[in-house]
Amino acid sequence: MANVAIIGAGVMGLAAAYHAAGAGHAVRVFEADTVPGGMAAHTDLDGLSIERFYHFICKPDAPTFRLMDELGIGDRMRWVDTKMGYFIDGKHYKWGDPFSLLRFPLMSLADKIRYGLTAFRQTKKKNFDDLEHLTVREWVVRDFGQKTYDLMWRRLMELKFFEYTDKVSAPWVAVRIKRIGNSRKSIFQEQLGHIEGGSEALVEALVSEIGRMGGEIRLGDPALEVTAADGAVTGVRSKAGDFAADHVISTAPTPFVSRLIPALTDAEKAAYDAIENIGCVCVVLKLARPVSPNFWTNISDARIEIPALVEFSNLRDTGAHVVYAPFYMPVTNAKFARDDAAFIDESMAYIRMLNPDIGPGDLLAANVARLKHAQPVCPPGFADTIPPIRTSIRNLQVADTCYYYPEDRGVSESARLAREMAAAIGDTA
Repeated sequence: MANVAIIGAGVMGLAAAYHAAGAGHAVRVFEADTVPGGMAAHTDLDGLSIERFYHFICKPDAPTFRLMDELGIGDRMRWVDTKMGYFIDGKHYKWGDPFSLLRFPLMSLADKIRYGLTAFRQTKKKNFDDLEHLTVREWVVRDFGQKTYDLMWRRLMELKFFEYTDKVSAPWVAVRIKRIGNSRKSIFQEQLGHIEGGSEALVEALVSEIGRMGGEIRLGDPALEVTAADGAVTGVRSKAGDFAADHVISTAPTPFVSRLIPALTDAEKAAYDAIENIGCVCVVLKLARPVSPNFWTNISDARIEIPALVEFSNLRDTGAHVVYAPFYMPVTNAKFARDDAAFIDESMAYIRMLNPDIGPGDLLAANVARLKHAQPVCPPGFADTIPPIRTSIRNLQVADTCYYYPEDRGVSESARLAREMAAAIGDTA
């Protein structure tokens, strides 16, 4: 059996460590943060344990359910009837079911039928290879119509990707339509899921099992270099010292890979470096009253510079009204460097636009989390540009969230890739 080093204690890294330890390998996980979980880690929001970045589960997320069952927490899965809406130019609109589409006043009947049929087709497709050469804008304009793109999609894309708006591949959106469209109790009712106790319950179960099987998780000890000799991996150099390893799995963001692994070929380094990312400043607010009945409200309003509000307490019973306001932007945007208070104030201003009954006194607590590499930019043809998981260095595997493409960034894809990488240890060690 191998000595395995895993870089990153997000869900993918922890799940890989769990599977590797379960196969009898000696496992050591290196994590820069002082807590495990990565994007799934919790924060304390005035006594409420809540994810720093919002998470939800959809019914097609089979790898999540399999992992939870193996960990003995499958019974903590909860399903909730949820609502979606749009806030367009100062007005709320219901969305997400056939009746809402038919009653939507801003589309012609022909555009409504076109929208419904096109969205339904995405839920039945097995893959989206036929869209890989198209941008989101090109595909939506072609299949949904120019008016629909301008009304429903343009503002959302601009506030997610900024200068990369017209460089995002169509499958990135189509897969999300499929995932949400297949998470339903019926054609008339969306149904989304969460883990009782939040994502922390999954993280804690993984940490516990890794420890039980003799694995080690080194928090606050970032990997500084993956070492190699004679074309094979030899270990990891961390802040604490050098650790020998027969096999290394890196789940660090791809922008770090070329510096982290100097023994890679120049071509490999260039491929990793070419993958661009969008940052995120995610504000989570605890309020005295609800904003809306929706779990998710897409926003298309020139006054508001976030693409959506996520009212998490309409999915999970948090005992308080909890809302996420995600500010996506390239980290080169001057706004990214603002202090937390500025983002909290701006979030509350937007919330009061959506619900004027909410006042400054309704803010009970807030937290701000930041990621510099929150969302990979996936241009047309992206699938062909992602480097192989198995690198030119023997017994070294590399993957981060861009390897989920075209699937969404979430626990399900983390669990799927982790299982595959752990299984490959025996093939290459």
